[in-house]
Amino acid sequence: QVEVVESGGGLVQAGDSLTLSCAPSGRTFNNYRMAWFRQPPGKAREFVASISRNGGSTYYADPMKGRFTISRDNAKDTVYLQIESLQPEDTAVYSCAASSRVVPTTSLGTYDFWGQGTQVTVSS
Repeated sequence: QVEVVESGGGLVQAGDSLTLSCAPSGRTFNNYRMAWFRQPPGKAREFVASISRNGGSTYYADPMKGRFTISRDNAKDTVYLQIESLQPEDTAVYSCAASSRVVPTTSLGTYDFWGQGTQVTVSS
């Protein structure tokens, strides 16, 4: 079992930047591909980005390219999501997930463990 805990969300102004953190525990962190998803109010959960086990490769949903950066520090067992130039449409619950699959995947069903999520609210 892997417990995933996100942090770093909050209320920010449009144009601000924010870094979310995710700290899985319970199993070897670097055995998992890690990803961020988000769920805007009233909408389905959507893939944001994923990162390989060693951090050597990243994959982003097309709308997220440019303002979102995923990274990981395996020494600290932590994965990050940096978001720049936040816009009101970025308002969502951001969740971290872990997958034992090696290949990049955007499908929710391919992720084995999920956190509860952290709320990001962007005011205009």
